Amino acid sequence: RVSFMNNQKPQKPTLSGQRFKTRKRDEKERFDPTQFQDCIIQGLTETGTDLEAVAKFLDASGAKLDYRRYAETLFDILVAGGMLAPGGTLADDMTRTNVCVFAAQEDLETMQAFAQVFNKLIRRYKYLEKGFEDEVKKLLLFLKGFSESERNKLAMLTGILLANGTLNASILNSLYNENLVKEGVSAAFAVKLFKSWINEKDINAVAVSLRKVNMDNRLMELFPANKQSVEHFSKYFTEAGLKELSEYVRNQQTIGARKELQKELQEQMSRGDPFKDIILYVKEEMKKNNISEQTVVTIIWSSVMSTVEWNKKEELVAEQAIKHLKQYSPLLAAFTTQGQSELTLLLKIQEYCYDNIHFMKAFQKIVVLFYKAEVLSEEPILKWYKDAHLAKGKSVFLEQMKKFVEWLKNAEEGNQQLSSQVE
Repeated sequence: RVSFMNNQKPQKPTLSGQRFKTRKRDEKERFDPTQFQDCIIQGLTETGTDLEAVAKFLDASGAKLDYRRYAETLFDILVAGGMLAPGGTLADDMTRTNVCVFAAQEDLETMQAFAQVFNKLIRRYKYLEKGFEDEVKKLLLFLKGFSESERNKLAMLTGILLANGTLNASILNSLYNENLVKEGVSAAFAVKLFKSWINEKDINAVAVSLRKVNMDNRLMELFPANKQSVEHFSKYFTEAGLKELSEYVRNQQTIGARKELQKELQEQMSRGDPFKDIILYVKEEMKKNNISEQTVVTIIWSSVMSTVEWNKKEELVAEQAIKHLKQYSPLLAAFTTQGQSELTLLLKIQEYCYDNIHFMKAFQKIVVLFYKAEVLSEEPILKWYKDAHLAKGKSVFLEQMKKFVEWLKNAEEGNQQLSSQVE
């Protein structure tokens, strides 16, 4: 019996019911933000409006207070002076402080100083990054609950924090909220925000940030659907003193329209649509999206050259190119009505022949074909030869064009025949 008793496995310890209850009580206490708010507000009252002292207090308090759990409460206090109720109002029975963004002066210098407080805090406690982003998204959705002055301060602060990288431009998604857009709150807020953002950086840096989060083509959504036009956007932001933002959006629209035009053009060509239909479509798009003839001629050239599988043998590719381009010369001719458009096309041909080595010897033949087909005329060809050519393959192409250029210079007016030596 003694032997049997010794072989019994000892029982594993279990948590007692009493201990479990204690843990539950602890959890309940830890999730009450009121005590946390009181500690922060008391500390801010002692520091006063000296933002250097505020930053030091927040730095030191992170070791004693649970910033991780109470991030939302912490940022509510620093922005609005106390915990925000849904919709953006401060609860009447809550303690509040005047050491906050909303109670500060409405100027750029003050907001830059507040931005430093947030920067230092988030640099010191990296885990607050996500909580701060969530807070700003929430504040933007609450904009209607704030006064105009409070919105202006928040806009300036947000612009500064976007410029210095504390915030990601994806937070701007909150501004596309239907009610904010409809009531004009989003557009008005965006004016102040972009002014401070561009003031800290420049329009190019802003463009990079917007592009990273695929927001570069969405700025017109700050307006209701019936006002989402380049003209309306441009007028609104230019009058507000943001001409560079207006021009950026106009450019973005043109880039988008150019991509769409090229895509549609290639589809029309692959279907074999009649040139008169293609020309009509392109001219309508030019007018609608304010696209220049120079831009269109480069799009047509790219589309024409991408619709065929080119021969890899140099001796055969020139013949193939001439046959192909002869077919499309009426289309190109319709969009080379200006000397500048002709020169643009010449530069595109030079670039293409240089970048695609099998075409190096085909350059002169293409230019002569286009001259015969009245796509190119004398003056732009002579200008290109004299001083408007690119550096790419310059010596090779100038040598190829030498005899033809001499012939152009010496040809009698109205002479349409090319000399046999050039052929």
